[in-house]
Amino acid sequence: MTALLYTAVDLLIANALSKVAESREAQVSSSFTSSRQNDRLDGAIVSAAYLFSPFTLAACLGRSTSTFTNLAVIQAVASAIEGEAFQTTLALAFASYLAMYPALLLPPIALLCMDRMVVKQSAKGSELVFILNMGTGIIGGMAVLLCLSYLITGSWDFLSATYGVQLMMPDLTPNIGLWWYFFIEIFDSFREFFLGVFWLHLVGYVGGLTIRLRKQPLFVITSLLGLLAIFKPYPSISDVSLYLAFLPLYKHIFPRKSQHSICQVNC
Repeated sequence: MTALLYTAVDLLIANALSKVAESREAQVSSSFTSSRQNDRLDGAIVSAAYLFSPFTLAACLGRSTSTFTNLAVIQAVASAIEGEAFQTTLALAFASYLAMYPALLLPPIALLCMDRMVVKQSAKGSELVFILNMGTGIIGGMAVLLCLSYLITGSWDFLSATYGVQLMMPDLTPNIGLWWYFFIEIFDSFREFFLGVFWLHLVGYVGGLTIRLRKQPLFVITSLLGLLAIFKPYPSISDVSLYLAFLPLYKHIFPRKSQHSICQVNC
């Protein structure tokens, strides 16, 4: 039953990825159109690339709970592309409840949802107000889920055992991330200072990328997923699989990257 559960979750993720690919949001958004808009992969190919990725297979075989977080994140993106604000808020609240980090995706996902709602309803409001409203909904959803966790466990100890571990990083066991190596090298008296610096470094990408690439919120989401897979305290191969799942959506920019690399070599 466990194997069937994880297989079903991966199939749901693949289905949501197919919807995102078929929406063509990566090539054509409400305020941006790529010059290579016709150079794209079919939704079935994007889904297959995720399902047969070695990282996806390893996460499924290892029964990683991050798979459920990935499902919630991709469902939030798929719902945003459909312009469904309530479903987007609910999915992002569940993802943030499971792993905390998806909350950083709020600004670009909110802007993506708002752009789609403008296209459907032909009415535009304040972007900041929309983000704040969605943020309030996410906080409310997380509060309900945390209260349910309290009723199940009978105490609030799970907060320090889950979110507290992520924030304070007490375990320095080697992993695929970068934090553990840095923190085993520094003196304990500087630990709190550099914890703050590292978290500010991670959070700092959100505002900069969202403002600079306002016309392409899906690309901001993809970039942030890659940054989270590198710079979060305890990354896993499941985080890498989520980032790689979005990369095939941008097949149209791969030739430009190749041309840029060739130009650099010739220069």
